[in-house]
Amino acid sequence: MSETARLGDRRALVTGERAIALGDANGLYPASGWHIRGEMGGVWSPPVKLLDGIWFAVDGAWLGARRPATRYTTGWGYHRFDYGTSGGLSVDRLDFVPEGTRATVIGLTLRSDRHRTVDLALDAHSELMPAYPWGWTTPGAAEVNLPDTGAYDQGRLAFRERGTSPGTGAHDYAALVGSSASPVGHALGQGHRGPQDPAVVCPAEGDAPPRCDDSAFGKGTGGRLDYEIALRPGKATTVWFTVAGSDAGPGAASAEYAKASRDPAAALRSVVAGRQALAATTVVDLPGDALLARSVEWSKQNLADSVQYAAGLRLRDTDEGRAFPPAAGTLDGARWLGAGFPDYPWIFGTDGEYTAFAAVAAGQFEPIKDHLRALRDVSEIVNEGSGKLVHEIVSTGDVYFGANDDAGNTDETVKFPSAVALVWRWTGDDRFRDDLYDFAVRNLRYVDEHLDADGDGWPEGLGNVERAGMGEEKLDSTAYLVRGLLDLADLAASKGDRATRDWAAGRAEDLRTRFERTWWAGGGTNADANAYAESIDDPADPANDNRPVFQRHWTGVSPMEIELPGGTPLADPAHGTTALAQREKDCYTGEFGLYHTGSGPTSAPEGNPGPSCDGVVSTVRGERSTYSLNTAVMAVAEGNFGRLGPQRTYTTGNARIQLDPSVWETPGAMPEVAPSPDFVANIDRPFHDRSMSLQAWGSYGVLWPVVHQHLGVAPDLGNGRLAVVPQLAEDRDRIAGHNIRVGAGSVDVAVRRHGDRLRVDVGTHRVRAELTVGAVLPAGTAPVSVTFDGRPVAYDLVPSSRGSEVRADVRHGGTLEVRSR
Repeated sequence: MSETARLGDRRALVTGERAIALGDANGLYPASGWHIRGEMGGVWSPPVKLLDGIWFAVDGAWLGARRPATRYTTGWGYHRFDYGTSGGLSVDRLDFVPEGTRATVIGLTLRSDRHRTVDLALDAHSELMPAYPWGWTTPGAAEVNLPDTGAYDQGRLAFRERGTSPGTGAHDYAALVGSSASPVGHALGQGHRGPQDPAVVCPAEGDAPPRCDDSAFGKGTGGRLDYEIALRPGKATTVWFTVAGSDAGPGAASAEYAKASRDPAAALRSVVAGRQALAATTVVDLPGDALLARSVEWSKQNLADSVQYAAGLRLRDTDEGRAFPPAAGTLDGARWLGAGFPDYPWIFGTDGEYTAFAAVAAGQFEPIKDHLRALRDVSEIVNEGSGKLVHEIVSTGDVYFGANDDAGNTDETVKFPSAVALVWRWTGDDRFRDDLYDFAVRNLRYVDEHLDADGDGWPEGLGNVERAGMGEEKLDSTAYLVRGLLDLADLAASKGDRATRDWAAGRAEDLRTRFERTWWAGGGTNADANAYAESIDDPADPANDNRPVFQRHWTGVSPMEIELPGGTPLADPAHGTTALAQREKDCYTGEFGLYHTGSGPTSAPEGNPGPSCDGVVSTVRGERSTYSLNTAVMAVAEGNFGRLGPQRTYTTGNARIQLDPSVWETPGAMPEVAPSPDFVANIDRPFHDRSMSLQAWGSYGVLWPVVHQHLGVAPDLGNGRLAVVPQLAEDRDRIAGHNIRVGAGSVDVAVRRHGDRLRVDVGTHRVRAELTVGAVLPAGTAPVSVTFDGRPVAYDLVPSSRGSEVRADVRHGGTLEVRSR
């Protein structure tokens, strides 16, 4: 996908499992990000940063400045900058991360209309520093970051930071920059930022220029390499450059450099081939919604872009940056789905648990398995086997939040068993289940024993919304606890653990019987709220024991979004339908999806910034920022209730911020936050004050609705079953999906409507499971005849939240045809 407009205002991102590079779409490197203000861009090899940037000049003209890019292209596993043709000489640049290397490789391709020798110069400016601590911690990045040294060594620039820092101790970071060509000259010095020299420096805090070149934390140094490149007319000449590094000294950096620079062209082919293999799974055909089909295609790549790996994690609880104790333990290595780039490329509990649904729908089983194992491994060490899930783990191994003594995020601890059950059902991998089962049991035992002080069954602690004025007990934590208990009961039953099964199922049943009358906020003084309360048990009102605290936060959708084992949402059908219809109104939903906090009457000093859909007076103002996660959750909730028409607002919203040139910042990347009434678009914000240009969890609102709800693929391979029960939107006549990965095999689905006949074709490949094939009938119709492969077949007519479902148990793939009226 390509862009030609406002390239200097757009972030350009390329990633691999062991390296990240972020600059702008001209090929320059503005100071970016806010965790370490201005330092989250450049070239990284987690857990360390290597360079602020690398710049190129051709015949004295810096690419991206005097010779700006004319086109920026995001590809699958690479990105490219086209600098056009001037004086008979064309130049383009391609960046990628070779597989298994701590390096970024850049290819400059030059084409000339005549014989000539080109003067090519490279500037590189180092910034060797760890991903943690950050700008505001104690000690912070300013104290931990030490001055870099630079040298010229065997035709390469060699940068190093070696010493002992408060909080991080002794370290030896190194970076190498070199080329496939032999330099004819070099220089070393404090500058060497190409056209960004001298640097505009962002202060550590407070007001800053809209565009900076370095930060107040910077202590790097620079160097230049000069080359003479002979060109022949009509022949493309590519000069390869490698940036490699390590947190284990120059020897390790040199080994990474050798691997990455051995055969860059072959390495690029391998990267692209791997991405094409991912593209060949979960291939969908959605006539009438080409945008959504393309979003499925790109969301698979966004997930692959998000996979990260780091070695030698030293695990410790930093108490939100206030403590730096000795490591409680180490992990040899961890692989995970990075939450967001550039400021959140590390491990989160709640992010990964939402992203898990997208990952299994995309058939990317291995990364999400590794992510869940990493969460377990870190939590077990830092939290000493308590069962509590840590919230945020930096690639260094530092745990910022979520240790036993923290409030933590209750929602992610109760979601973990569901994530394990989800992966087990899609893969049928009993070894994975067995590996994580004990931890999943202790997750919910911990919540039951430590996070229910008043003994009412509703868990206390933080949920996904962390805003003032909320009650002690949160709706999303409660809803996910019910699902987690039922998922744990299913896991326990498969293992023959009757005691755990009975405990979990009994606890879930108790909460379900009391859920609606406790959490529905649509009665009394809240008569027209038409919603669930986002919290209860207001700490500011001791007399409030489980009365609703209604604030219009997006987590009010959770009871409709959650699908319990067996395929039903948690929400009562009448309440769920009412609440979804309310959330579709303009006080909750904008152009690109669901707001963080809807607008309406409020006692907050700022007043109500938007329209009102009810008369309830909240204590908080609306927050009309549309996060891709909020929109994803709403899309899934609509699909759970068979509302595929209204759902399109939300699937289209996330697809547009990823793929619509009038909206995107980085082509093809789904961001964290959409342009919204209360959120200025990223492209119009300073580079040091933007939301993530790529956030993994938004893909939940694209891949899961299409694969699980539209195409109806519902594996339960852990229990030896597979159901395919698709639903066609009322204005669609056909949809299809090919090579949808389930277990060690795959399933193909094609659905077509012709008049009063609905045809469902299902093919399975290497799937060992009892197969159920069916369809959701059009509203208000009933089956007249049901055949499978042309013969009448026994079937069940099952009422569900999606509508009436015809379901037939069959022995193999084939064609189900339903005639209805």
